[in-house]
Amino acid sequence: MQYYAIQVVTTEVDDFIRRASSPEAEGHGRFFAPKRLMPQIKGGKKTNRLLHVFPGYVFLEIEELREEDRWTIRHTEGFCRFLKNSTSPTPLSEKDRRVLRHFMSFGEYADISKVTFDEKDRIVVLEGPLKGLEGEIVKVDRRRGRAKVSLDICSTGFLVDLAFTVVDKVKTGGGVRNDGS
Repeated sequence: MQYYAIQVVTTEVDDFIRRASSPEAEGHGRFFAPKRLMPQIKGGKKTNRLLHVFPGYVFLEIEELREEDRWTIRHTEGFCRFLKNSTSPTPLSEKDRRVLRHFMSFGEYADISKVTFDEKDRIVVLEGPLKGLEGEIVKVDRRRGRAKVSLDICSTGFLVDLAFTVVDKVKTGGGVRNDGS
C-alpha cells in the first residue's frame, strides 16, 4: 500500500473526503484525516471537540496511483495540491508513514493521554497518543492539559496540541488515582 498527502481547503477536509469517497469516485483508494479529541472551555462549559491532527491535509491509501485517479482527485472540489508536487506526486516516506500510523492506531480519533510528572517536573506519558512522541514535545501547559508536539510530514513542520490528563501515582498502595478524586 502507498500513502499520499493531499492539501485541501482547510475548512473542507471532511467534505473533501466525503466527495472524494463518493460512489462515482469509487476505486480511487481510501481517504482519511486523523483526528484528536481536545477539551475546550467556552462560556464556562467544558466540551470535547474533534479536531484534525493535520488541518488542511487529507491522506490517501491506495495500491497504485494511476493517472485517472490523479485526474479525478485533482478535480474534486476543495483540492489544492498533492505533496510534494501535483504533477508527479510521490508516496510518503517510511518516516512519514510511521507518524501517520501512530495516529491511525487509535482508531477513529486519538483520545486524551494519561500522564504524570517526575520529581524534576518532566512529563511522563503513561498511555495515549503522546506515548512515543515524548521527544517531540516542545511545550507543556499543565493548567490547560495540553502538550505542544512538533511533527514533520512531507518536510512540513506542524505544531500540534494534544490533550492530557494528569494521573498521580499513589506512593503507599502502588495504585493510580486521578487528580479529580
